[in-house]
Order: sequence, then structure tokens, then C-alpha cells
Amino acid sequence: MEEARLVNKADCTSAGHYRFGRPGVECYCQHESGAAVIQLQFLINEGALVSALADDSVHLWNLRQKRPAILHSLKFSRERITFCHLPFQSKWLYIGTERGNVHIVNVESFMLSGYVIMWNKAIELSSKAHPGPVVHISDNPMDEGKLIIGFESGIVVLWDLKSKKADYRYAHDEAIHSVAWHHEGKQFICSHSDGTLTTWNVRGQGRPIQTITPHGKQPKDGKKPEPCKPILKVEYKTTRTGEPFIIFSGGLSYDTVGRRPCLTVMHGKSTAVLEMDYPIVDFLTLCETPYPNDFQEPYAVVVLLEKDLVVIDLAQNGYPIFENPYPLTIHESPVTCCEYFADCPVDLIPALYSVGSRQKRQGYSKKEWPVSGGNWGQGTLSYPEIIITGHADGTVKFWDASAIMLQVLYKLKTAKVFDRNRSKEDKGSTEVSDEDPFAIQIMAWCPESRMLCVAGVSANVIVYRFSKLEVTTEVVQLLEVRMQSELNETDSPDGGGEPTSAHHTPGASPHTSGPPSQPSTSSNNSDGGNMPCLKVRSTPLKQSAGYQVDLVVQLVWVSGEPPQQITSLALNSSYGLVVFGNSNGVAVVDYIQKTVVLNLGTVELYGSNDPYQRQPRSPRKSRQPSGGLCDINEGSATSEDRCKSPTSVLMSNTNLHQFYNGGGRGAKMSRKLSLPTELKPDLVLLSVCPPRGANPLDHRDNSFSRSRSSSVTSIDKEAREAISFFHFCETFARKGDSTLTPCLFVGTSLGTVLVLVLTLPPAGEQRQLQPVIISPVGMLVRLKGSVLRMAFLDSSGSLLPPSYDPWYEPNVTTDGEEKVPKRRPVSVSPSTSQELSESQYTVVCSEKQAKVISLPSQTCIYKHNITETSFILRADVVQMSQGVCVACFCANGHIKTLSLPGLRPLMDVNYLPLTDMRIARTFCFTNLGQAMYLCSPTEIQRITYSQETCENLQEMLGELFTPVETPEAPNRGFFKGLFGGGAQSLDREELFGELAAGKASRSLAQHIPGPGGIEGMKGAASGVVGDLARARIALDERGQKLGELEERTAAMMASADSFSKHAHEMMLKCKDKKWYQF
Repeated sequence: MEEARLVNKADCTSAGHYRFGRPGVECYCQHESGAAVIQLQFLINEGALVSALADDSVHLWNLRQKRPAILHSLKFSRERITFCHLPFQSKWLYIGTERGNVHIVNVESFMLSGYVIMWNKAIELSSKAHPGPVVHISDNPMDEGKLIIGFESGIVVLWDLKSKKADYRYAHDEAIHSVAWHHEGKQFICSHSDGTLTTWNVRGQGRPIQTITPHGKQPKDGKKPEPCKPILKVEYKTTRTGEPFIIFSGGLSYDTVGRRPCLTVMHGKSTAVLEMDYPIVDFLTLCETPYPNDFQEPYAVVVLLEKDLVVIDLAQNGYPIFENPYPLTIHESPVTCCEYFADCPVDLIPALYSVGSRQKRQGYSKKEWPVSGGNWGQGTLSYPEIIITGHADGTVKFWDASAIMLQVLYKLKTAKVFDRNRSKEDKGSTEVSDEDPFAIQIMAWCPESRMLCVAGVSANVIVYRFSKLEVTTEVVQLLEVRMQSELNETDSPDGGGEPTSAHHTPGASPHTSGPPSQPSTSSNNSDGGNMPCLKVRSTPLKQSAGYQVDLVVQLVWVSGEPPQQITSLALNSSYGLVVFGNSNGVAVVDYIQKTVVLNLGTVELYGSNDPYQRQPRSPRKSRQPSGGLCDINEGSATSEDRCKSPTSVLMSNTNLHQFYNGGGRGAKMSRKLSLPTELKPDLVLLSVCPPRGANPLDHRDNSFSRSRSSSVTSIDKEAREAISFFHFCETFARKGDSTLTPCLFVGTSLGTVLVLVLTLPPAGEQRQLQPVIISPVGMLVRLKGSVLRMAFLDSSGSLLPPSYDPWYEPNVTTDGEEKVPKRRPVSVSPSTSQELSESQYTVVCSEKQAKVISLPSQTCIYKHNITETSFILRADVVQMSQGVCVACFCANGHIKTLSLPGLRPLMDVNYLPLTDMRIARTFCFTNLGQAMYLCSPTEIQRITYSQETCENLQEMLGELFTPVETPEAPNRGFFKGLFGGGAQSLDREELFGELAAGKASRSLAQHIPGPGGIEGMKGAASGVVGDLARARIALDERGQKLGELEERTAAMMASADSFSKHAHEMMLKCKDKKWYQF
């Protein structure tokens, strides 16, 4: 049964939403109230679902449409809902409440019946106290007229619906959590709060026939076993050929401290304890039949965990789990950053899937995933899409986002590059930063060449190449870079010091300058919140097919000062260069020759064009803690700012200067000015959720609503200039140039765009030997706010992507040396033969405005102030089907698009007010009108502003409901039918209908019609079974009417015939008479 299996994948969450369907059929439903879902009940094979919420409301969903809608809602006002039960093929829903009463609801009309089972009538004199809330309701599998009601206190009542009284009552000392029937209806089993299971005969009221403590230690003296943790749920499933299955969650002994949550499967004499990674929310046993009065034949157990869904195969020895096709591992470790790529090369997803499929664990069940409800949608996007997520534990995951659902392709563990073994001294001094030292901060990826570069929170950059072959790397290539901001002799305690350039050390340091180089006197108090450099492993590294380490670059401690975190990153495969920057300056690394090409401070990039008139550098003679760049009382670096996750600032680029003044070395000096100790741990902690001790609204109030003054005359702001964006291109480097030159454009947090000219050696052997030369040219343009994005257009307005090398297999060699690509860099510009007389346009977007500069004249031809009152968190230059545009997401929730090159506003939608830093950190646009962000720590939200995708969306959605024939009910057998055995049916309409039971109290619950519409209401509430019954009745009525019509016609014909006969006789009698004889 398709929909009987559909129940397997209805994940209810505390956020009030759930999903359905087979792999590829995914639907997202959410209640407007946002209340937690406490229970779900399918109307099996009828295309409807009942949900019960923690706010005491019950809802009926129509699943017959691609986007499910609520048809009816019922809101209880005087009682709290604790349990719901909907019998198979019944339209009457039993609802148990906290007061101990049971109410009955008609699921077609969603109206309450006047039939109520009151708690005092149910227990009568068997207990002097209130029995507590209803924790279980179910009807006897063999007699629908008998209802078992479990109360929390330990009382169970077998209620006769017809006679409206209790047949039997069963009392136990321990609280009850759940009840399960044997399919013959003669026994039931209860789970209790002391870890015991009690089995009861229906007709035996005294004591249970069996009491066991599955995980309790049995004392030798025959006393009761020690109590265990509560068994929260139990299920009792029978088989034709063997022993029954008793499956339950919880019940472990109290001395198993630290043991993970378990599901226990008892089958005959064997007991299997299955450990889970997360706490168990609920579980459900999948059986071959939907009828409760037949042998159940269980074949799998679906276990819903707090952060996962596990399906266990009961038919195989060892109970292996099924391989989960759903993307539930996105939050296996908190997501710290993500990137979205649409219209990727077509061979990329197969390549990633090929290497990712080799990573799968062994030991899964050999059977297919058992959840098979619904059908796939017909329409799909015509282009591949890939989402990359970086995580707090250092993993990078690649996801296929081409269809409606995400599918994980490949998982990369960057932490393997580093040595995890640390001495006890190090652990003591870095107890906080040990939480996420490998967290991914920024990612740069070239889809065409498949080169990947990641920057970590510990100020390290790793370059990866993609290979289909396994390789063992004897020594991981390491480059150590010193980037240090020197202070002027005229440092002042009030934060007015002048910054000077980075310590210029192009070469690699001879050793890793990590935590051991910290001053021992300050390791415990002043450096506790800093992230020390990680130690790269010295042993050989076996690298499987996929992404393999090519080079590790580390920023090292200098004179006891930690390196500043990396704020921007870019790579170019045709140039063989990786560039990264922070608040100190820029470093360019040649990953082909494994050398540092450039290491310059931000000031030196300006050359003689420095607009701030900074004083000449001078060596720093001493380090005085009083001369910090940041005072603890400065409004721009509040304690809330210090508590932020670094990436929350990095991705939005809104508070780079505040953060980098307050983090790293500024943080060290500030702590010497008595920074509260409880704020230290979160200075460098990466987490998807807002940091401890800080409300996300506080983040918004303190960092987003403050004035974003773009004044560049302030020495205070000048001291905080950080690198915010890089862009490689082939363009006109200088004003009036006539030839295209490889360049690197650098954007800063003060809105400046600087140009560096690249001189590259010829391809081939020369590229391996001759150095790359980089020359700063100076400033191109200045904008308000930090630079977020740059792009280049040709003279016709078409996008000019950076050049790239096509991918090649790096591990295939003929002479023992690394293979060198022999092709020249490929330029993917639409106008490949660009004439010298033609110009280019560079587009620069900052937090406040966008400008289009004509090159080589370097004149601003278009300018647009995007926002005055807010600021932009994310901007991307995206290729649409009709052209190129700038897409922006503002902190006030607006999504805006501007045309290029004219910067004409195309769209302004108030989409989503910024409620926490997670959205700012993860929001990104991509080509063809797609965008995404993390709407919660566990969910990616994809949105589109493309008309084409919107029109195709309905076809892409899958069908949730597939009507199938309901299996035949179990045969009663000759003797059971003869002697009255077998299942007893019940006319519930006769008992619960308005004629028999009357109307329910209006004040008890309020009926709310849903937005599903009248037609949907009829369709979903009635279902296939109802439709067939109605059709059958209609046919009977039509046949009856036809029969009546036929009888009336026959009677009329007989009457006409009689009239004709009488008329003929009359005519014969009167034929010979004269007129006067009448």
C-alpha cells in the first residue's frame, strides 16, 4: 500500500512542520502557529493526514494536491490534548486529554461528537485519586466496540462503547507510558516509568500475567530488579512462523552513565540493543498488513531521532540499517558557510558522485529503502546546480541541488591534514578553542578546473586538486606566512595609533610557530580565547579519490601575537594563484611552485595614492598593552560584537573593521583592559546558532542598526581597513592602456578598489621555474561601505568570467613528475576576439552603492545608491536568461536586483527581515535567478526570482498521494464465523452521530475552516473509500429510480392497453345503435 508506507516518512519536528515521501518526493508543510507537532495520524489510502499540536489544536491536511493544505482545524480551549487515535478505515478520531477525558471527532466534518468518555465514569470507585492524563487509546483488534484507555497513573480501562461503561479495569503501581495489543485482542502489554513491561490478559483483572525488566539486573535472592529508566514506547508485533517482536525505546539501567539512547528489539529469547547517535523522538514498526487483527509480519522499524531518521531491517540478522537517501546530515556538524553554483559543467555532478559513492559505509541492508509513497514530479531544471557547505568540524560537503531535494555527492574532511594530538599543556591553555579549531570560514571553488580552496578559522588555507585516483602523500606541502600589523611609535592609549604594513616575509618559516611560541605567562589568561595555529601532520597521508591536498598555507604567530583571521579568499586555475587577505594585508601564493609571491600590508597597496596621508613606517620598539587598537569602551566594538562568530561577520562584511579590531590582537589588548571572562570563550567560536549568552536580536540591534558612516577621514576607521574581496581578470590595468593584462582587483572594508598587475611566465616548463611578478598599480575607485562584489563586462554588456584551465588528472604521470597542463588558459568570455579599441566595464558593489567604471578610461559611467537606511549583506553579479544583473540582499530584508551595465532597479521585494546572523552568513545568489540560505541550523531554504523556474515549479513537485487497492481483510474462517469468533465490527455512526449522541459543548473546541477550499475538502475528507461508497450508493439509487420508472411505464402501458380494450368493446356495442337509442 503506497500510502500505508507513506506514514513511514512523516517527520514531525518541534518547529511544527514535517515532510513526506519516497526519495525525490519531498514536501514541506508548516503550521502557521509554529507550535510543536506531538502526533500524526494518516487516513490510510485516503490522501489525508491529521496532525495534533502542542497548542491543543488538531488539523486535517489534504495530501491529494502537490502543495498540501489544511482543510479543517479544531482548537480546544478548555482541555489539553495528550493523545490521538484513528482506527483503520474509520472516520472517528479519538482524542485523549490532560484531564483524563476522551472526546471523539468526525474527520469528515471535523465536528465534535456529543459522545464523551469522562474520566470519573471510566475509573468509578477503582481509584480515589484522579488517574492523570490519557497516555494511550486504542480499540481491541478483534472488537471495535471495546476501547482500551491508558491513564498516566497506572490505571488501564477497557471501555465498552455500546453500553457506555467499563468492562474491566487494570491497576499497576508504576506510571504508564504506552500500551500495545497482541493482534488476537486477548492480551496487551504496558510500558512503565520504572523500566518494566507488564503483560495482561483482557479477562484477568487482578495482576499482570508477566512483569519483566529487560535491562534490570536480576538479584540472586529473588527480589525485584533494580528500577531502570522509563520505557517511553513499546510495540508488540506478531509473525505467522515465529516468535513475536517486542520493540521499545528507553528502559536502560541508571548506572549506564554516558550511554547513548537505545532501541531494544526482543525476539524470542534474543534481545538486541541498538544504540542511536541522537535521542529518540519516536519510532514506528512497518508491517505487511494495515489490519490490526491479522498477523503483523513486521519487516522494518523507522526511528525518528532528534537530528536524523534511521530505518532498521528486522528481516536480516544483526538488524542492519537501510542506507538513508534523505539529506538529513546537513547539520551533522553546524554549517559555518555555504556557496551555491548554478549552471555548472555537466560532467561535474557525475564526477563528484563517482568518488562520493566510494565513501559509503559498509554494512547497510541490501534491500531498497522501504518508504515508497508518492510519485516524482515530471519537470526538472535544465541545468546542474551544486551547493557546497562548510562545517564547524572542518568537513566540506557537495550537494546535488538540481532536483527539488538535495542529494549529498561527496564529503571532504579537511581536518585529516592536521595533527590532532596535542600535549596536556596545550589542552589546558586552549580549552575553549578546542571546540571547533578546524571550522571552515571561506571557500573558493573553480567548477571548470575543479580546484578547491578553503580557509579555516585557525588562519590556515588549504588548496585541493580533484583526482579520480587514490594517492599517498608522503609529506604534506606546507607554507608558513607571517602577516603582522606594526604600530607606529606614536601609539596612543585612546586608540589613535597609526597602522603600518605587514611584516614582509615572502619565504616560508623554518618551523611551525604555534602554541608553544606563546609566552608561558599569558597562556592561561590572555590567550585563552585565541585560536592557535594547527600543526600539519608529518606522517604520510593516504588520500582517496576525490579532493586531495596540494598545499597548506598557515599564518603563524609572530612574537606571541596570534594571526588575524582570513577575511577574503580567491583562486585562479589559469594563473595558478591563490590570494587571501585579512585586516593586516594581502598574501598571494603560487600553488604550482609552492611559493609565496606577495605579502604586503594594506597601506603598501596604495603606494603614493594613499588617501589617508598615513605617516611613514617605523620599527616598533616595545609592546605596551595600553596602546591597543581598540578600547573596551568604544561603541563600535561592544561585547556583543566580541561574542559573534567570526563568520557571521565575514560573510556579511558589515562589521569587518569592528570585528578585526576586537578579535585577534585587538582582543588580546582589550582583555588586558579587563574584558569580562565570560565573554572570552565565544571570541573565535564558530557555530550555526547564535553564540552563548547572546540573543540574535541583540546582534541585530548592536551591529545592524548602527550608523554605517562612510567617512574615510577618521583615523579610527583607517586603522581597521581589512581586505574584503578579490577578483582575478584580464583587463586594462592602467588608465589609457591598450592591451589586456592579467590583474588582481582588491576590495577593502573602507570601499577602496586597488589594482595589482600580474606578470606570468609562459605555460609549460617555464611556468614551473620562472617566478610570478606582481606589481601594485594603486587605487581605481572608492565607494561607500565595504566592497562586497566585483565583476567585468565586455563592451556589449556580457559577463566576462575569469579565465580558467580545464580539469586534468593530476596523478597520471609518465616520467615521475606531476603532469603539467599544456593548454593555454581558456577565456570563457562571449567575445573572445575582443578588439583593442573596445572597452570593458567593471562593476563594483559595496554595502551601500554600486558603480560601473569604464576601462581603460577609468571613468564612472553609472552610479546607484542601493540603500540609504540599511546596508547590503550579500551581493552577487548573476547571469540571467535575458542578461546580467546585480542581486542584493539587504539587512532590512529586501532583495533587490539592478540591471547591468545601467544599474536600473528591476526588482525590490521585502522578503525576509534579518532575525539572526545565520541568514547573513549563509545567504548567497547564483545564476539563473536562484538563491539560498540556512533558515534554521538544520535546513536550507532555496528561493527563486526567476519567472521561468516559477512557471516550472508546479511540474517539478511530486505527487504525494497514489491511490492503490486496499488489501483484503483477513479471513474469519468457518469455525470463527460459526461460533462468533473473529473481528467484531461496529457501527460508529450509530453511536457517535448527532442523532444518538447529540451535540458537543460549543465552548469545548472551536472549528476553523482551512484554506484548502470546498473541492479539496470533499476530496480529501471523503477519500477513495468514501468516493467508491458514494458512487456505489449513487448507482444503486440510479438503478432503483430506473426500476421505479420501468414499473411506472409498465403500469401506464397496462392502463393504456385496458383503456384501448374498453374503448373497442364500447365501440362494438354501440356500432349498430341509432342516435336516438342512446
